[in-house]
Amino acid sequence: MPQPQSQRAILLVLMSEGFLSRLGAGIIAFALPLYGRQLGMSLTEISVLISLNLIVGMLLKPMLGPLVDKFGHRLSAVTALAARSALFLLFGLAGTAMHLAILQALRGVTKCVRDPAIYAILATFGGKKRIARTFAWYQAAKGSAGSLGHAVAGFLLTLTAGSYGWVFAVSAAIALLPCFILPVFMAKYRPPNQPSAEPKPIPQVTTPRAKPKKPLRLDLAPFVGFGFIVSASSRMLRRMMPLLLVEYVGLVEAEAGMLYVLAAAITILATPVFGWLYDRVSPRLVLKTRSALNVASSLIYIFTPTFAGFATGKTLDKSGTAAFRPAWGALMAEASARKPKRRAGRIAVMSAGEDAGTVCGPILAGILWSTFGPVPMLAARLALSLAAEVYTLFLLRWMARRDAGTNETSGHNVEEQRTRLPGWRRRVL
Repeated sequence: MPQPQSQRAILLVLMSEGFLSRLGAGIIAFALPLYGRQLGMSLTEISVLISLNLIVGMLLKPMLGPLVDKFGHRLSAVTALAARSALFLLFGLAGTAMHLAILQALRGVTKCVRDPAIYAILATFGGKKRIARTFAWYQAAKGSAGSLGHAVAGFLLTLTAGSYGWVFAVSAAIALLPCFILPVFMAKYRPPNQPSAEPKPIPQVTTPRAKPKKPLRLDLAPFVGFGFIVSASSRMLRRMMPLLLVEYVGLVEAEAGMLYVLAAAITILATPVFGWLYDRVSPRLVLKTRSALNVASSLIYIFTPTFAGFATGKTLDKSGTAAFRPAWGALMAEASARKPKRRAGRIAVMSAGEDAGTVCGPILAGILWSTFGPVPMLAARLALSLAAEVYTLFLLRWMARRDAGTNETSGHNVEEQRTRLPGWRRRVL
């Protein structure tokens, strides 16, 4: 493993990649719906367009993830980033809704390569004792850039009198910068052939047993389910929140914008804190706190539909997201480390579960609001948050049983083996 100084340097490089990539994507996220509307697309068509890259990513990640391991993490990341920058530039040349849909679908293909590659690099060099903090700082950089990208897009559209070509060109230039940063500062990057995360058994004179064959990636199913249900509950109001603030709460646009500034500040401040708690205190505490915050925000949204109520709910909601990001990164790193040569492929499978929740949650919210109204929609979010809390407890117990089973089959005393596990896994057990 690299020295701490090398780890910090790699983290800074990846944070700059995350910031610049999300900044360019934030500009696209703001401008693309408006440009689609200018081309005559309906609201339903625009909603599908916005989610198209996630849908493609959800479907193709498990298939393209192994290619990232085959061709290399750094090369795959740079290739995907360069291709995405070219797509951003082509958005400005699109003249029909079909052109936008094709480009957005191709953007999803680049996501299938870029996400597993970057996450695999983070997992490889994050360090066992600070893996959650590594993901926390990376997600904090990305989170702060997302809101800034929306602001930059609005400023550019005003400055250029609504010239979307210039806006897409600026986003392409920003998204292209990581293609130069990664090769220069990570020229010596080589994924080390790490041993399995499982403790090495002490050789014993025993009758050899045939190793049972497990279905491919079956051990990832609990993590995929966790990523799906947490993402679905936390992202359920992602697209509906502006409408909730204006139509349900009755806020003016300026007041609604203040809540988004608050959300960005919470993301930057709370994410590193929860990463530290995960690494140094207790993964169980962070995971259970995340679910509790999500439940509390849902209750506040239902019973306190005021500016103060939604400000409090938004604070709790974003704090829950800040807790999930480093925890999810650490879980992906731990699960993928069991088979280092297929790290990116395993991360791709888990990330696809998260993408599925990000797609399904807002769709469910739109259906419920249009059919029953905002309060039943919020009640459904509360129920989904409670289900996520139950699933979190299931995941923790499943991991404890899995690790205990590994210790028993290796022929060691369980307590002796626990002392050889990384600190966070001892606390889970």
